[in-house]
Amino acid sequence: MLHLTAGRVGGLFSRRAVVGLTNSGARMSSHHEVSDQVDMSQPMYWDRLDTPLPDRAWIDVLDSKDKSLKQKEKGPWTALSKEEKIALYRLKFNHTYPEMKKPSHEWKTVIGGMFIFFGITGLVVFWQGHYVYPPQPHTFGEEWQAKQIQRMLDMRVNPIEGFSAKWDYKNKQWK
Repeated sequence: MLHLTAGRVGGLFSRRAVVGLTNSGARMSSHHEVSDQVDMSQPMYWDRLDTPLPDRAWIDVLDSKDKSLKQKEKGPWTALSKEEKIALYRLKFNHTYPEMKKPSHEWKTVIGGMFIFFGITGLVVFWQGHYVYPPQPHTFGEEWQAKQIQRMLDMRVNPIEGFSAKWDYKNKQWK
């Protein structure tokens, strides 16, 4: 019960924030026109899987056909046809649960954006390595490192537990 209540409160705050930000942006962009204000004290329609019954119906203003259908709804439902039942459902709700659960293809856009971002980042890193960073020092070369290892072995650096302890001086190879 608490989860449902927290979801409704969170949904209410998020809707008010979105509508508030949307209206303020519309007000700021048009200096000469008066934008429509949304009355946030009135319940709003929102299709959500965790809130099965929205605060208000999807269609507020009914035409004569919808009004006659609403009158017919008060009678026995066996007298209603399948199309009339669907029309009544569509007056109350915008989407069915299967329509709300239908997967969107937004993941393709997200993955495409990620690949574009990684590609641009790779090009920047390549450009920096080629034009920005200085060349590698000569001490990174294999020849220099081999000479350095031989020098450390000749000096017997850390002979107890370290580098020289792993070298067999008699056979001239690593233990």
